[in-house]
Amino acid sequence: MAPLRVAIIGLGWWGGTLIDSVRDSALIRFVAAATRSRSQRDQELAAKYGIRLAGSLDELITDPGIDAVVLATPPSGHPEQIIKSARAGKHIFCEKPLTSTKASAQEAIAAVRRAGVTLGLGYNRRFHPSWVDLKRRISTGELGTILHLECTMSGPNALLMSADAWRANPNEAPCGGLLPMGVHAIDGLIDLFGEIDGAYCQSMRRAAPGPNDDTTSILFRLKAGPSAYLSTMMATAGSFRFQAYGSKAMALLGGTVHVAGQSSEQRRSGLFGSYLLQPIKGDAQSLDVPVFDVNRAELEAFATAARGGAPYPITLEQMIHGAAVTEAVLSSAKSGRYEQVA
Repeated sequence: MAPLRVAIIGLGWWGGTLIDSVRDSALIRFVAAATRSRSQRDQELAAKYGIRLAGSLDELITDPGIDAVVLATPPSGHPEQIIKSARAGKHIFCEKPLTSTKASAQEAIAAVRRAGVTLGLGYNRRFHPSWVDLKRRISTGELGTILHLECTMSGPNALLMSADAWRANPNEAPCGGLLPMGVHAIDGLIDLFGEIDGAYCQSMRRAAPGPNDDTTSILFRLKAGPSAYLSTMMATAGSFRFQAYGSKAMALLGGTVHVAGQSSEQRRSGLFGSYLLQPIKGDAQSLDVPVFDVNRAELEAFATAARGGAPYPITLEQMIHGAAVTEAVLSSAKSGRYEQVA
């Protein structure tokens, strides 16, 4: 079967990372791109990978030589871009987050369902073997009854990014690290335990030079029973910690987040670096963490689903619920109250 022919919208540092991840894949191939700047860097990147530069998304979705689009664009534009692409009969891979409101997520996914196309969403941490192993241990009861889950994600990008970056704009990325980083943890909670009941959020700016927050903390109540906590910081050293506290054992996944200036290889394969199991009694066990390209895995899973193979592992219902949780978090940051997920 011929590889899925894909156009990417957005050639920023993350767009280039996605292209690099599948440069030799037999399942998916980037053939075109649209970018606002058409900068020298964009032209060099397109030449490096043999990609045609087009003027717009509208131009690309009318091209019969393109099977799918990848949206590596700021999240506010995702719903409209998904709807346009679906109406044109193109499969869509959307970088996270899908959107930050339940209503806009429902509208976009309704268009996907009507068109009968595949929608993939870029929560790449789900694909790493260590995450899959943690999910298995939780589901089989190896850790016992899960009492609480906790995630901390931090990085220095608020100190390094340009003032016109979308992640620096509180209208585009409210609550600082929530949309660039924290939504990965929200999706992780959904993957492990299903729906989230509600959230309480506090968010503030401590050291970032721009107007956006850099320190955000969120308490969650999960419908399955456990409590959960998420912290994101955008003005300190890069780190990632995800812990599951069970009545038989505690599990800790450690690693990092995407930091400006990292190599493509680090962005794709360096998210997890340690994995520890600590039973109630006895010594801790350190498990091997394989080097694994999570971006290649998610894009090839998307291509497989678009070609009629195994469904993409993040369901449309989970995508809508993730947007609803994000909306509740943002509402709580404004109201100062616990907000129920709609």
